[in-house]
Amino acid sequence: MATTAEYGLGELTYPRGWFMIAIADDVTQEPQPVRYFGKEMALYRGKSGRVVLLDAYCPHMKVNIARNTTSYVVRDDTRIEGDSIRCPAHGWRFTPEGQCDDIPYSTHGIPKAACIKSHKVVERAGCIWMWHDMEGGAPDFDLPDFAEYDQTEQGWVRWTVDHLGTLPIHPQEILDNMTDFAHFTPVHGSLGHAYFENEFEGHIMRQRFGSGHRTLVDGNGLLETDTWYTGPGILLSRMEGKHPSIMMICNTPVEDGEVRVWFAVMARTADDHEPTREEAAIARAYHEAGLAAFAQDFELWKYKEPAISILQVPDDGPFHKERIWYKQFYNPRERAPEFQKRVNGVHVSMDRRRDAAQAA
Repeated sequence: MATTAEYGLGELTYPRGWFMIAIADDVTQEPQPVRYFGKEMALYRGKSGRVVLLDAYCPHMKVNIARNTTSYVVRDDTRIEGDSIRCPAHGWRFTPEGQCDDIPYSTHGIPKAACIKSHKVVERAGCIWMWHDMEGGAPDFDLPDFAEYDQTEQGWVRWTVDHLGTLPIHPQEILDNMTDFAHFTPVHGSLGHAYFENEFEGHIMRQRFGSGHRTLVDGNGLLETDTWYTGPGILLSRMEGKHPSIMMICNTPVEDGEVRVWFAVMARTADDHEPTREEAAIARAYHEAGLAAFAQDFELWKYKEPAISILQVPDDGPFHKERIWYKQFYNPRERAPEFQKRVNGVHVSMDRRRDAAQAA
């Protein structure tokens, strides 16, 4: 596996942005040990339902607050109090903001240094999202709104998110897919390409693609997708058709050169009413078809060698533009406009519609 430094992305080891860290239904009042961005963390749901993410180690004696089953703090079910958590070793209690507010045996108050780093998290669209910034700054762009997730009365079937495990690659290799025009035919079975273009606009990278397909469209029909990254970790892809659908792929660094991946699809299979069981089954079939297509990429990533540099030919997509765009998240945020300015705009790899119009 290759590292951020080997790709020459910037001075920060891990990127700035919003990242998925868990499926919402999996987060309970039982603290979970999780590891992202090279750090051990504790993830739990407080008594109010609030989701909390703290660094894992108590500042007292560096005990992992999420990894214990035998302490009486755990056995007596006193680890979670309200939305706060107690260390299983000595019972120090920490608020969701990470400040210690109780040392049960102390007669000398609480040291000012008795705190654990708390991370900003949001629960949305059935997922838990974390804001990560090695500089410690507040979010400088928003999460997608995932509006369709709450439009079940308009016929949308909410997605069920699949956790696909980890890949031994740097996320750079995953982002490269957005500009990889040439892989669609040999990998995914696309036929008779009509157009392929990328657009870069600030923290958004977009891919618009229209083509025939071996199995997903009939005759000379076009399979058209509008796919975009919001920051470096969240891909959404909208496909129109008989049943409009939205695909989501999330990648989150675990270590420098290893990522955790999730996949989901939701579809609109009814008109202006809650989908029936049969209509929900159609949405699930869309999920399975999308997952099968994504598995074709996933297998390639799993076994590839890092492409530190790409032996590019003119007919490839604009890999160089995508890699410049990606650098904005690995450098101090004040440098982001520098990288954006170098790539912002539309970059057309091919457009047979335009060529036909010009010929006419």
